[in-house]
Amino acid sequence: MSALCEEVFDAILMARQRVYAVANPTPLEELVGSGLPFRLFVKREDLGPIKAYKWRGAYNRMALLTPEERARGIVAASAGNHAQGVALAAKLLGVHAKIFMPRSTPDVKQAAVRRFGGEFVEIVLLGDSYDVAGEAAKKAAKEENLTFIHPYDDVGTMGGQGTLADEVVMSGKGPFDVAFLQIGGGGMAAACAVWLRRQYPGIRIYGVEGVSQASMKAALEAGKPTDIGKVDIFCDGTAVRKAGSLTFDVCKEVLDGIVTVTNEDVCWAIQKLWETNRIIPETSGAMGVAAALKLADTLAGKKVLTVISGANVDFGRLGFVTRNSQVNGAKRHCLRVRIPERPGAFLEVFGKAFSKSSITEFQYGKTSEAEACPIIGVAVSDEQLAAITGTLDACGVPWSDVTSDADTLFRVIPFERGLLRNPLFIRLDFYERPGALHDFLSRDLGPNDNICYFNYLYTGERVGRALLGFEFAEEADREAFLTKLSGELSGAVRSCEIISGAVAERLGAA
Repeated sequence: MSALCEEVFDAILMARQRVYAVANPTPLEELVGSGLPFRLFVKREDLGPIKAYKWRGAYNRMALLTPEERARGIVAASAGNHAQGVALAAKLLGVHAKIFMPRSTPDVKQAAVRRFGGEFVEIVLLGDSYDVAGEAAKKAAKEENLTFIHPYDDVGTMGGQGTLADEVVMSGKGPFDVAFLQIGGGGMAAACAVWLRRQYPGIRIYGVEGVSQASMKAALEAGKPTDIGKVDIFCDGTAVRKAGSLTFDVCKEVLDGIVTVTNEDVCWAIQKLWETNRIIPETSGAMGVAAALKLADTLAGKKVLTVISGANVDFGRLGFVTRNSQVNGAKRHCLRVRIPERPGAFLEVFGKAFSKSSITEFQYGKTSEAEACPIIGVAVSDEQLAAITGTLDACGVPWSDVTSDADTLFRVIPFERGLLRNPLFIRLDFYERPGALHDFLSRDLGPNDNICYFNYLYTGERVGRALLGFEFAEEADREAFLTKLSGELSGAVRSCEIISGAVAERLGAA
């Protein structure tokens, strides 16, 4: 190893006595009933003092302050876990900490910093991004003679973060064949890789980054840290524009490569962690697991190590996670099909191509007298998707994949009110199971019942809810449909409610 890697190794060795005086080791758990072709172990840093690993580096670095530095105080910048780690260390060590945070930092995270730091913490809200807060913190360090506590690019910080790898080794559950370590600035990945490579000489270690956050990957390709500009912030804990200089020098020596994951990969990893060990990590906390799942076919028979780096998730983000996770292990796709605008056309296509699939959503509103372009969402394997599109092709039905289109993601469902004849809108509640909607459409609708609006989204509940609009050539057909709805419907239907009054008027009903 290089002199820098040896320095990091020694820093971890010395950090153990400091870190373990504050908190007990976090568990190392194997995922139970995962159905994976390899054994997957997760280091539960989400169970640490601040529900994330960042306290290790912050405390170790601050414990190294001289008496004069402690008396002057420290300054840091963070939008989340590093701030909480600094706050905890400040209170334990009796050091005043000025912490710059973006104005967009959620109140729950500001409250956590105050809770951990108490009277020893001063929060300064500035700017709308970490970059602004970080520059302000560095400026304050110079002007006020404060020590800047770096979240990753400092050997003392890396030494503390690397103690989690020491706990992995001391657990006795190794050795491991492969490790996936998420990277923001690179401190945790660099330090842990140094320690694991010394203890498990045959291990392969990969850094993990988001596809739109891959600053370490860019640095390794360029031969030096480089600013990648705007980064995606879904995995906010790893949203770093430029890798650290020290962490880059270590990572280029001890990592075997970088694996990039999408936000959808991360959502699937969070779902997997919940379904197996009932873990709900923050988005960046699941990135290592996401990489392992992505490369599952190459890991058969191996022992794999990952780190749940934190669980300080914003509750509101779980809605996005749910929508972008998988259904029964299958990926979600949205297809827009083009069919004639006539009664029965939708059901014909649906019955031939989609009736056996897990439907995740419908989006359709009538905008033309000649053509209908409904969006149908399905949760299917690659093979099943190929079967669906093959059927559509065989039937001469034009289609396109609109999974990532803006109108699909934001569920924009336009329709022309003036085109609707004798419209009727209903709210349909049905027992959520494959084929339930098909049962209603095929058994309860007649040849003159033309769908002019369809809004349904799978939410994971046992009861599915859809808003449907129908139009009828004659008023008599509309009345016949109402009579049918008041009678016995197919067994999948739980309840059916006619939309009337002001709501119906806004939807375009007569």
